[in-house]
Amino acid sequence: MQFGIFTVGDVTTDPTTGRTPTEHERIKATVEIAKKAEDVGLDVFATGEHHNPPFVAPAGPPVLLAHIAAQTERLILTTSTTLITTNDPVRLAEDYAYLQHLSDGRTDLMLGRGNTGPVYPWFGEDIRQGVPLTVEKYGLLRRLWREENVDWEGKFRTPLQDFTSTPRPLDGVPPFVWHGSIRTPEIAELAAYYGDGFFSNHIFWPASHTRQMVQLYRQRFEHYGHGTAAQAIVGLGGQFFMRRNSQDAVREFRPYFDNAPVYGHGPSMEEFTSATPLTVGSPQEVLEKTLGFREYAGDYQRQLFLLDHAGLPLKTVLEQLDLLGEILPDLRKGFAEGRPAGVPDAPTHASLLTARATRQPLPHNRTR
Repeated sequence: MQFGIFTVGDVTTDPTTGRTPTEHERIKATVEIAKKAEDVGLDVFATGEHHNPPFVAPAGPPVLLAHIAAQTERLILTTSTTLITTNDPVRLAEDYAYLQHLSDGRTDLMLGRGNTGPVYPWFGEDIRQGVPLTVEKYGLLRRLWREENVDWEGKFRTPLQDFTSTPRPLDGVPPFVWHGSIRTPEIAELAAYYGDGFFSNHIFWPASHTRQMVQLYRQRFEHYGHGTAAQAIVGLGGQFFMRRNSQDAVREFRPYFDNAPVYGHGPSMEEFTSATPLTVGSPQEVLEKTLGFREYAGDYQRQLFLLDHAGLPLKTVLEQLDLLGEILPDLRKGFAEGRPAGVPDAPTHASLLTARATRQPLPHNRTR
């Protein structure tokens, strides 16, 4: 089981002080947060991709991730998500293979359609073609990582003739791919078809919706012959705000929740925490609620938390990471208890290399 954090890179005014960090401050803080994540024992750091204010999540995530790779040793570096719809698969193949080499294999990739409609025309695409764009572009990306001298023709970009993407993936093993989605069944189907991972970022949605999406992916994963439904590779999003005392957590986080651009001025914090995975309380409450995700998602492989959002200052985010580090051993122990032997770990570069060496089918072995 992997644990980590993801950032959306929002530049939000702190409602308790009225201060808005500069873009420079927010970017530099993101690096400090990633380094702290490794220090407290987390496994994964993920960054979103945005092209519009009020976000500074990198338009090109490999720039940030390569910088972090140079300052860390163990942390797996990934995205949350890379926009497969508006990026060129040729550029994605090159950039993430390059990052894979720089990080010595500590790289995987989460792909998604994005939820910002104006991005599509900015890059010459039509949002009404979101799913077909995803299917076609991902099919090409897979080929570019697995084949040389590629001849290809599709609907949404110019043809390729005898094209070889460079650098080639590290050790001949492409980065493992997760497909991130909140609400789109076709993305769960795509992940299942290829035997890739499925990441349900259920931070805004009730458990019943997440259960349906994950069950669909698991059923289709088994249908396509990649293994049993229980062996499908699942990741979940989550959010929390912790203090030693539950009442202190509620009091401190309330102004941030009430003014957050994404959910402020809507349901109350109590209503939101009751209906979604958001936990505001003590470390024990965060531990118990997180372990409860398994009740509707099954035994899964990756848990990422959103911490640095809604205007929270860097000092507070680092304190949250310290508290997460304290309960991390109990999280690992809790998720290990009762975990069936046949449930795989999250794929890593090392495990994919081993699978290839022992001639086991890779988790993403389908071609189209």
